[in-house]
Amino acid sequence: MANFIKINENDNVAVALDVIPENTTVNVAGSDVTTTMEIPAGHKFALLDMPEATPVIKYGFRIGNTTAAVKKGEWIHTHNLKTGLGDLLEYSYEPDFAEEKFTEDATFMGYNRKNGKVGVRNEIWIIPTVGCVNNVASKIAELSKDLVCENIEAVCAFPHPYGCSQMGDDQEHTRQILANLINHPNAGGVLVLGLGCENSNIDVLKGYMGEIDTDRVKFLVSQESDDEIAEGVEIVKELAKYAAQFKREPISVSKLVIGMKCGGSDGFSGITANPTVGRFSDILISKKGTTILTEVPEMFGAETILMNRCANEELFNKTVDLINDFKNYFKSHNQTIYENPSPGNKKGGISTLEDKSLGCTQKSGNAIVKGVLAYGEIVSTPGLNLLSAPGNDLVAATALAASGAHIVLFTTGRGTPFACPVPTMKISSNSRLAGKKENWIDFNAGVVAEGEDLDTAGQRLFDEVVAVASGKEVKSEKAGFHDMAIFKQGVTL
Repeated sequence: MANFIKINENDNVAVALDVIPENTTVNVAGSDVTTTMEIPAGHKFALLDMPEATPVIKYGFRIGNTTAAVKKGEWIHTHNLKTGLGDLLEYSYEPDFAEEKFTEDATFMGYNRKNGKVGVRNEIWIIPTVGCVNNVASKIAELSKDLVCENIEAVCAFPHPYGCSQMGDDQEHTRQILANLINHPNAGGVLVLGLGCENSNIDVLKGYMGEIDTDRVKFLVSQESDDEIAEGVEIVKELAKYAAQFKREPISVSKLVIGMKCGGSDGFSGITANPTVGRFSDILISKKGTTILTEVPEMFGAETILMNRCANEELFNKTVDLINDFKNYFKSHNQTIYENPSPGNKKGGISTLEDKSLGCTQKSGNAIVKGVLAYGEIVSTPGLNLLSAPGNDLVAATALAASGAHIVLFTTGRGTPFACPVPTMKISSNSRLAGKKENWIDFNAGVVAEGEDLDTAGQRLFDEVVAVASGKEVKSEKAGFHDMAIFKQGVTL
């Protein structure tokens, strides 16, 4: 098997799949290339001589321009390559997508809720309205662990530092995210725990929640209770009795909503893990399911691919706004728009934001973009949706859950143990990581670099997602991890 890959026939670089020593000759698409230095795994090397300012092509697109003359066989990375991106750009809608094709339905074993929604977990959630009662929420969850049984899969609290001393859209976002989580169908019962004097108090939050099932959602104001911990534990017991009536039953995968996110990416992410998720997304959408792609700053440089797959011009315009609004967010805080990739990304072989984004957007597969969501907006249109949220792992994963994702697929080349409010599947881009961090990684896509074709990997991932949706625990769930993070944008009083 070759120890390199030329991803697209138009590329002028190849990627090392393993370390290639100096003075090694490899044959790339019929042309011999001799390395002029050692090429680390996941990193790029030139397939021809390139003068300074030459566009470097990977995935069939420009990932930047050379900053010095580069010899054939030379390592190309941050020392001789820089981004070619500008700030705000003009876009035109040039539709480029194939007609949708649907395939036979499949089922998973999930929970039908009384409001018509479905869940993949039957948990009891304790959601604080404000950071002041975080410890109380965590203590109630700790004291309620003995309620976990075959049908009550977890009792967990979701501490956060917000809910008060916020203004404008910042406070609105906190309220919307909390309300969306309270309504999330993975929770069979929810205790909303307030303090009593906070801006986003229980009475305010009720206005964001819509119709409330008083058997499923209960409220406790700590300042009005003689012993909020003891009372909270008793309320959780009531919620557990209610939630226990729900049993798993066959449900069409067309009801599934799956979030897609990456973090700690490396040079393999855009070759193995992300396109595997893209194949999965296409399979699920062919069965009338829904996927959500987020982390807008990591679409910069690859945004036109998504724009031209928008189903209509209205969605195209919303995608343009999605991109430019985030660029203006950076500019309004006097920050560099393209301050990316991270040190870990660079160590793994990613050199520029275009390099990272073209790999990142592989998770979207080839599906038509059917929806563009604001931060905190719940998905309503089946198919591929784009969601406004930053690249930060915890914030973006929480945003996916709050928009309705039942499960989040998280690809990584470096590894991370974090979780979010819903099952968070870790998908490794390389087999070394999968072997080293078996306690983190749920699915190894690194085998794609070792010969498995992407269609097979995508189907394997689809089968694994169905298993997780049917109750199989992911590694972070086995560890007892449940995290959340809200996008902080405004003034703190």
